[in-house]
Amino acid sequence: MNGITIALGILHDRQIAARIIDGQLEDLLIALPDTVCLPEAIYRARVGRQMKGMGGVFLDLPDGQRAFLKQAKGLRPGDALLVQVTGVSEAGKAVPVATRLLFKSRYAIVTPDAPGLNVSRQIREADEQARLTAIASAAMHDSPHGLILRSAAEGVEDTALRDDITAMCDLAQAVLGDRTGPPELLVEGPTPHVMAWRDWAVPDPDEVDDSPTALADHGVAEALDALLSPDVPLPGGAVMAVEGTRALIAVDVNTGGDASPAAALKANLAAARALPRELRLRGLGGQVVIDFAPASKKDRQVLEQTLRAAFRRDSSETTLAGWTPLGNFEVQRKRDRMPLADLLRHRD
Repeated sequence: MNGITIALGILHDRQIAARIIDGQLEDLLIALPDTVCLPEAIYRARVGRQMKGMGGVFLDLPDGQRAFLKQAKGLRPGDALLVQVTGVSEAGKAVPVATRLLFKSRYAIVTPDAPGLNVSRQIREADEQARLTAIASAAMHDSPHGLILRSAAEGVEDTALRDDITAMCDLAQAVLGDRTGPPELLVEGPTPHVMAWRDWAVPDPDEVDDSPTALADHGVAEALDALLSPDVPLPGGAVMAVEGTRALIAVDVNTGGDASPAAALKANLAAARALPRELRLRGLGGQVVIDFAPASKKDRQVLEQTLRAAFRRDSSETTLAGWTPLGNFEVQRKRDRMPLADLLRHRD
């Protein structure tokens, strides 16, 4: 089926949202265990002990959980402060948090620590920019907070946009006024279905299927089974293996039976284009080390350009570190999801 389909449902006892483009699964959101602090959740935390040499401080969260803040200047043990979860913690490690809070809705993002009004660069028409700016300015009144109008705001009816902005401003004001007290969860992180509605609004999906059989009808269950295998088939019989370890994500490209330079380049380019999608669907992040099939210096340049273009379209924060002395390519990708294999093995 051509076009964009959003499939919503329950699979493996978890709420799931799947984004399918032209029949291929492109993104996947799965509910995390109840014991995990959800990304974007906002907590009132208490400062614990500082870690010299680590450039940060441990924080106490509710229910005995701990967070790590990459900031220690001006903080004293016992201080209360507001923090937002920025990613999924690795097993046995503290939850990553930041003090810069973002209140994100479908059409706008309220930024308390960054005043000013900004419109998404994807909204290019001057008249529309002016209309949206006028609505946002009126909705914000004399609010000290900043605001970013997201690309989904384009063409939205005035009242709907104003109500959306007002709701986020009211939430921000309520949270910022609740700084004192013991550790407490103040704002829950979004569920997969809420995130799909909020973040997959552009471009508009051709279909949103929330029927009881939506995930099965669109092949999501079969796709999940395939993602639990490390092997990713590539054209011409080549294979890319993507495997997570405690230290890093190892990626190996194998050309199969054809060891010619042409086959190696073809397999490497296919792997470079497919890798962002595979990491996204598998929930893998951190240090990624890619062992491409043998490539000449000229082919390495083409490969790097292809990788940069592929990751540019990916939503996760990614840094391409480059080639190592041993001929591997290193990538650092934000760890913002729980690995799919761990998630499906985990039961609340």
